[in-house]
Amino acid sequence: MTTDTTPARHVCSTCGEAYPTETLLVLHRGVRHPDSLDASEIEAYREAYYDEERELKSFRIRALGGLVVLYFGFLILFIIFAS
Repeated sequence: MTTDTTPARHVCSTCGEAYPTETLLVLHRGVRHPDSLDASEIEAYREAYYDEERELKSFRIRALGGLVVLYFGFLILFIIFAS
């Protein structure tokens, strides 16, 4: 008995490309095949796009915070050990 551990694949009906998540498929179809979307697919694309945008904004803020902490950490270490 074998267990299938292959992740579920979501395949684009227009070009046949496969994506690991439904969200990535929706984003792909909205960007690459916008003319073939119906109203519900356009709404799903917009929702996925705004969710992705919100996640990217959060990541950018956290990355900037990490860089600021790293910068001032090295600055303090320089002040302490270079004196």
